[in-house]
Amino acid sequence: MKQIYKKNHSKYMTIIEHLQELKERMIITLAIFCVISVICLVYTKKITLMLQQPALGIKFLQLAPGEYLFVSIKIALYSAIIISCPFSMYQILKFILPGLTKEESSYLIPIVIGSIALFFLGTLFSYKILIPITLKFLISYGSDIVEPMWSFDEYFNFIILIILSTGLCFQIPIIQIILGIHNIIRWEQMLEKWKYIAFIATVIGAIITPSTDPITQICMTITMLVLYFSGIILLKKIKTE
Repeated sequence: MKQIYKKNHSKYMTIIEHLQELKERMIITLAIFCVISVICLVYTKKITLMLQQPALGIKFLQLAPGEYLFVSIKIALYSAIIISCPFSMYQILKFILPGLTKEESSYLIPIVIGSIALFFLGTLFSYKILIPITLKFLISYGSDIVEPMWSFDEYFNFIILIILSTGLCFQIPIIQIILGIHNIIRWEQMLEKWKYIAFIATVIGAIITPSTDPITQICMTITMLVLYFSGIILLKKIKTE
């Protein structure tokens, strides 16, 4: 009985009560982020070594005073943002779910969970496959003429750009499902436009992969197309149910 009252009460809260709840959830989210940031800062050395693994054989240099210190802080912050993402999304869901209908809730929760799962899958894909292929080409190209010695700050910026970009690209099926559910674009139309999507994916693949290695770009393009067709299949299944 208390649970029913609490659920009904959350739907008819005043503006002040909503703002108070929002404030509390923001504080919880910020507190979780701060705790994870401190933990990541403590383990910065291990995270740094993990990030260096795809670039075996490269000598990293500190080109400015305190460069590694500032990079360590960036590593901790970016790591905390990625790790705390599920906790932040949970707080957002808890805030908006009481105001949604049962049908909206049935779609929203799987979409959010799927979005988070795809983002982490994208980061894993970039770290295990895309980055090693790209670095292998960059390291081997011209190695007989110049010795590769990189600034760790520039290397980290390079790594984080690919990881976050790939994680965002893995949101393609989620975007398709959202557009399809709201009848903005039907899955039949998505299937008809696959040639245009292939061209756009090729351009995006060239932008995301900084190297001129065609193998890396083709790998990224094929991945985005697989995600696109997967989104069409999922949307068709949802619509036919």
